[in-house]
Amino acid sequence: MVNKILTYSLAHHKSLFTEASSKNDYFYIQTTEHPYISEPYRAESYAIEFLRKGSIIMQSQLEKVVVEAPAIIALGPSVIRGFSKNSDEILIDIIFFKPQFFLKNQADVLFLAKYSFFENSNVCRLSDANEQKFEQLFNLIKETSDSQSAHQAAILRSYLYVLIYELDDMQQKIEVSGTQNPLFEKFKTALFKDFLSQRSVRYYADLLNVSRKYLSETVKKNSGKTAGEWIDEIIILEAKVLLQHKNLTISEISNQLNFPDQSSFGRFFKNQTGIPPLEYRKNL
Repeated sequence: MVNKILTYSLAHHKSLFTEASSKNDYFYIQTTEHPYISEPYRAESYAIEFLRKGSIIMQSQLEKVVVEAPAIIALGPSVIRGFSKNSDEILIDIIFFKPQFFLKNQADVLFLAKYSFFENSNVCRLSDANEQKFEQLFNLIKETSDSQSAHQAAILRSYLYVLIYELDDMQQKIEVSGTQNPLFEKFKTALFKDFLSQRSVRYYADLLNVSRKYLSETVKKNSGKTAGEWIDEIIILEAKVLLQHKNLTISEISNQLNFPDQSSFGRFFKNQTGIPPLEYRKNL
């Protein structure tokens, strides 16, 4: 029930770009007008985006970055995201697809879950060589999407496999080069998975087989925030997503977030944001 409440449907995403309707489980668009949505939200579909020109500001979970072209953005359904304008002129290709579309002929139903770039490190900046490679791939995707081919879905599915493998190859090279701290990345993965039920730094330190002090020092060094601050901020981000849905009462949201009662949630939210949950909801 919660997933239905929290997500933008594929049809809603399509309506942001075009008035055309579609019953497909996938949708491709090339556009110069991104529908900037700054309030945090989730989506039911995966998305792979190729920013060809310009720049945008993207919040992915707790990280806000300026994405400069050329770059690839990969987002899984569980990722809380938001977008803000950063340049007057952009050109971006986006292919949205539901898991069932991609997995239609795939025996491994956990195939997509293997690729961490859909959940963490969602932005991949491209070298000149990789830019040309993804330019060619997205040109083929555009050509196929514009066609009336009876095999359109199968062809697009094949291109998605190529995109995912190419992204994974780049991700592995980044990890080998040491530009990402493995412990910090593992902490983020565990946090985004378990934060609703586990809010102590000790839990994540024990899970990752390190001391609380070492974990907090590593997280602070790599992000400027302590592990405890990351925990508090992901809870607030989740609360903001839930508060957008006015059919949920504050008490229900408190329960979803595993607070002992509504008052505890209200105090926590106000301490972190400066305003009570109801006031935040009214200001939306």
